[in-house]
Amino acid sequence: MKLNRQNLHNLDPQVALPAYPLNDIRQGIAHIGVGGFHRAHQAYYTDALMNTGEGLDWAICGVGLRAEDRRARDDLAGQDYLFTLFELGDTDDTEVRVIGAISDMLLAEDGARALIDKLADPQIRIVSLTITEGGYCIDDSNGEFMAHLPQIQHDLNHPDDPKTVFGFLCAALAKRRANGIPAFTLMSCDNLPHNGAVTRKALLAFAALRDADLGLWIDRNVSFPNAMVDRITPMTSVAHRLQLHDEHGIDDAWPVVCEPFVQWVLEDKFVNGRPAWEKVGVQFTDDVTPYEEMKIKLLNGSHLALTYLGFLKGYRFVHETMNDPLFVRYIRAYMDLDVTPQLAPVPGIDLSDYKNTLIERFSNQAIADQLERVCSDGSSKFPKFTVPTINRLIADGGHTRRAALVVAAWAVYLKGEDENGVSYSIPDPRAAFCQALVADDALVTQRMLEVEEIFGTAIPRSAEFVAAFEWCCNSLREHGVTRTLERVLADAD
Repeated sequence: MKLNRQNLHNLDPQVALPAYPLNDIRQGIAHIGVGGFHRAHQAYYTDALMNTGEGLDWAICGVGLRAEDRRARDDLAGQDYLFTLFELGDTDDTEVRVIGAISDMLLAEDGARALIDKLADPQIRIVSLTITEGGYCIDDSNGEFMAHLPQIQHDLNHPDDPKTVFGFLCAALAKRRANGIPAFTLMSCDNLPHNGAVTRKALLAFAALRDADLGLWIDRNVSFPNAMVDRITPMTSVAHRLQLHDEHGIDDAWPVVCEPFVQWVLEDKFVNGRPAWEKVGVQFTDDVTPYEEMKIKLLNGSHLALTYLGFLKGYRFVHETMNDPLFVRYIRAYMDLDVTPQLAPVPGIDLSDYKNTLIERFSNQAIADQLERVCSDGSSKFPKFTVPTINRLIADGGHTRRAALVVAAWAVYLKGEDENGVSYSIPDPRAAFCQALVADDALVTQRMLEVEEIFGTAIPRSAEFVAAFEWCCNSLREHGVTRTLERVLADAD
């Protein structure tokens, strides 16, 4: 059964459908960067609220700034912007649900003016973002906005024909200011520390270069709530589409697969209204910091600890690594001994329970989360997910070998061949740069650890960490993953 409005009520009765009239929803959110995570998270929560009969004026208009977004738009448009959320888990309480919260999608390629007009529309009261960790153009070595980038310079020189997210946001906000339209809330849903503060810094830096008065107006009128977002969402594969078709009879060009677990902790700082997401499980707070630290250091940091080691071993899925008892022991030691002592108390969260839940989530066989997905963009992930933990270990005089192994595994992974001799490509926008760092084994330490925008300044200056890193690199090369894990774990026993 082809998924569209006409066929909606002919679908398998086990498939949950929108409980609201699709013709009655009105757009209140524009979301830039429609992908799997947005659809499994923000769109999921918005749809859940609409199913209660509330929030029908908060439908989402998707926005695509990249050429590759056209296929996503075409797939969604071909099924009236409906899509299937397909939960995969090892228990029987998973859900298959058709989501109707997205009602349109605009592409920058089809005309900048139409997109600027949409973002300036008074009905759009929230603009949200999933543009990846690297999309904010912030230099991790100094925290400064990278105004020199060619695409940023283009937008500064052509303010009415922008290409970047910052160019479009400033053009729309300038129009709102000129027409007396209240500003929108700019809400990042990307997985990076203090995502709202990062968004604010980047946009204000761009705006100051474009129009200083506009920058001041944005500073006074736009809000940038920080958020902690969480749901493991693998890339949708052909196998996932076939599984949905075979098990539920749905022909969906672009379903989203995800784990049953979902979490969103959000600062309640909105300047122009917001959906009542707290009625469907979103936790609002004055300060998201402790939740963010917990999630980024425990979940994302542990994901990186698993992923490169697992890939080198020859595994290709996260659950395969978790079927290996050595990996489970290593991750528990990393979480318990290296990360947990660094965390402040998290209101309403028992850290022991949280870590147990992470082990269960990583072990989810049904979701088949790809290690390649978690491996991607390592050069952007390390400064945010792993380096802060290492810096604290160094400052506290702690044991660094388990954490050094995470970095060493990435260094060996960047060689592009696992220990079984299987070659692979590196999914990172800076792949060529990163691979050049490890081209000569004798110079890896010097070349890699001294890349300040990735590793900062404390790591290369720590003799203990450098020695631990070199020990781990040599052990991985000479003894392989399994023996190295055994040797590292002996330190914790």
